[in-house]
Amino acid sequence: MAGLADLSPLDRKLLRDLWRMKGQAVAIALVIALGVLMLVMMNGLVRSLEDTRTAYYERHRLAQVFAPLQRAPQSLLSRVAEIEGVSVAVGRVTGSALINLPGQRLPLSAQAVSLPDQGDARLNDIYLTAGRRPDPSHKDEIILLQDFAKAHSLSPGDPLSATMHGARRTFRIVGLAQAPEFLYSAAPGEFVPDDARFAVIWMSQSALAAVYDMQGAFNQLLLGTTKNSSLPAILDRVDVLLQPYGGRGAYGLADHVSNRFIEEEISGLRVSSRTVPPIFLAVAAFLLNIVISRMIRAERSQIGLLKAFGYRDIEISLHYLKFVIVIAVSGALLGCFLGVMSGRSLAQVYQHYYKFPFLLFQVDPMTFVIGILVSILAAAAGGMLVLRSVFRLSPAVAMQPPTPADYSRSLALAAFMKRWLDQPGRMVARRLLRQPGRAAGGVIGIAAGMSLAVAMLNVMSAFDQTLALSFNLIDRSDLSVSFIEPLSDNVVFELQSIDGVIEVEAQRTVAVKFSNGQHSYRGAITGLPVNARLNRALDNRQQAIPMRTRGVVLGSALADILRVKTGDVLDIDVREGRQPQLQIPVTGVADTLIGSPAYMALDSLNRVLAEPRRVSGAYLRIDSARQDAIYRRIKALPGIAGVSLKQDAREAFQRLIDSSAGAVRYLMAAIAAVITFGIVYNSARIAFAERARDLASLRVIGFTRREAAFVLLAELGIITLLALPLGGLLGYFLVFAISEGFSTDLYRVSAVFVPQSYGIAALAVIIAALLSGWLVKRDIDRIDLVSALKVRE
Repeated sequence: MAGLADLSPLDRKLLRDLWRMKGQAVAIALVIALGVLMLVMMNGLVRSLEDTRTAYYERHRLAQVFAPLQRAPQSLLSRVAEIEGVSVAVGRVTGSALINLPGQRLPLSAQAVSLPDQGDARLNDIYLTAGRRPDPSHKDEIILLQDFAKAHSLSPGDPLSATMHGARRTFRIVGLAQAPEFLYSAAPGEFVPDDARFAVIWMSQSALAAVYDMQGAFNQLLLGTTKNSSLPAILDRVDVLLQPYGGRGAYGLADHVSNRFIEEEISGLRVSSRTVPPIFLAVAAFLLNIVISRMIRAERSQIGLLKAFGYRDIEISLHYLKFVIVIAVSGALLGCFLGVMSGRSLAQVYQHYYKFPFLLFQVDPMTFVIGILVSILAAAAGGMLVLRSVFRLSPAVAMQPPTPADYSRSLALAAFMKRWLDQPGRMVARRLLRQPGRAAGGVIGIAAGMSLAVAMLNVMSAFDQTLALSFNLIDRSDLSVSFIEPLSDNVVFELQSIDGVIEVEAQRTVAVKFSNGQHSYRGAITGLPVNARLNRALDNRQQAIPMRTRGVVLGSALADILRVKTGDVLDIDVREGRQPQLQIPVTGVADTLIGSPAYMALDSLNRVLAEPRRVSGAYLRIDSARQDAIYRRIKALPGIAGVSLKQDAREAFQRLIDSSAGAVRYLMAAIAAVITFGIVYNSARIAFAERARDLASLRVIGFTRREAAFVLLAELGIITLLALPLGGLLGYFLVFAISEGFSTDLYRVSAVFVPQSYGIAALAVIIAALLSGWLVKRDIDRIDLVSALKVRE
């Protein structure tokens, strides 16, 4: 008690006010905490992923340049090492493989990669998680990608059967590993990773060279570069050197498939962290401003009394500023703590999904500072604006109630209300009409909370719709087959001849580099039949994208990257076969559902490549009753790089959107729901705090508890109902911002509008209003009439 006695009168009043408004203070602090939570969590995830990726790449010496080719002698490495800016040049052997596991109906795709016979790899080393490295004297020893091994319960010492270079071989697993170049690994013909259906096999250089007939040669060049080197100059020089050896175009780490997907995830999180948390914080700040401004207005007489006792305006301002700061800082600190805890939990999801051997969640200290400062400034702004109007009044005027408004011109309306409304109903109507500003503030506050719920529900529906459209409307096949290299379309007839195959549709995918001036993108052109049926190109309106007889159709995301529009001509550097350099007009730009695609008619694509009747894959519709026999026939076909069942691909895509960014959306939806309830509850508490004296007066003059509660709760109900359409409208625009934040080059989260989302959000607001009303009614029923009617001095 001695400590309290040492406090100034204003500080003791501050503690009393905090205790008196503890329910509201806690609710406001929680809303602020959730906004700060989003800021800390998402900024922390961005920094953690970036730092972890950089550290992992550096520790295992991931190459800065990759250059696939057909075959080159090891002696070429000395010439490559002389290129200015190259610090390390390594040649290795890679190749495709098919793994045959007992109980699996179809072969599983794999990539074989060589390791040095002696010592660690100078570039692209592995992270050994179990067992040991292969012994070069034992040609059958391999290391297997850890996640594939876990998916099939394989461990060191187990045998593994695989088809490599047309021959079936049996190996012995001696170790399990992860690698920075395979953080994100997908089977041929797919863009979604699946641990159970794609493997990486590491073998000693001499053993793998013998398998692929590459003794004394290599078919992939890896380069490390110096710090200030010119990457474009190195790539140009490497392409010139490798051209006689079937070089397929050197590219930097930025264009490496695994790194690109990681970068897309980080970029998507970065955009989300810059758009989504500010939205949540803005809603929280708006609510706090309403609460603080109303509280100060309600304490008008006390402010006048303080001024009468000689307290200066600055002292009174600091008193209320302390009140604001206590709530804001408490909420912000709680948000920082919850943000770190939530970020650590999500970091584990990212670590598992992207196969990082470690991932430490770290937050930039400036993020904490920003969260706390924004909370304080937002809270203080509303309070100071209201205090300015109160400070203009003299103490005598401030201690008096505000002058009632003149409603003498509303007699006709009053007569109308008397005819249709009872006394409590007329009181509710008068309250709303006399103070439209306060009613509007309540409407906007609840609408802002509802808009968050509407936006997040629609975004969650957009993820689900993308999945449904991709595997119901776009892909209408049962399985797809990809080939090691483009084959004659005779293979289509061979597939069609299999008993039980109903329909076969060919396609061709060609690796290219798109260029438009300084803008470039390493991707692929997909050649589809003009009237594709099994794998169709659709826009976001679910309309078929027409395949022109000439020219290329780009997805809008790719068109934005390249800064092109319909009618422009693209420079296209083909990265396979004869590697021609083409100039092809853009005949259309479409808002696509997935990725950044480029489409051409299959015949047109083959014609510009001067390679008629070539296909790189096919989609099949089959008789499910004969699927086992069909699978056996497909396994026996030569030149198969991979076989994918649509159901397996769908499940992999579902895991993708439920992990990483998808996991964040669930948390954001939960936060939006809590903020919505907090806003509605605070609106009810504010109204009760403002009208406690009025409600007590009603009870004294004969109103029952139910009638007194009706006067307050009916007002809350009307404000809530008025907020519903406005909340739906605000949510409509908010969907676009949040959808864009979640979209990446891998998948586009379209701004869809599902009627059920509006209904669910409205129902959530109504339930929050009913629950809040019930909690406030309990306080109304327990109100102390004598204390409420006393004038506090």
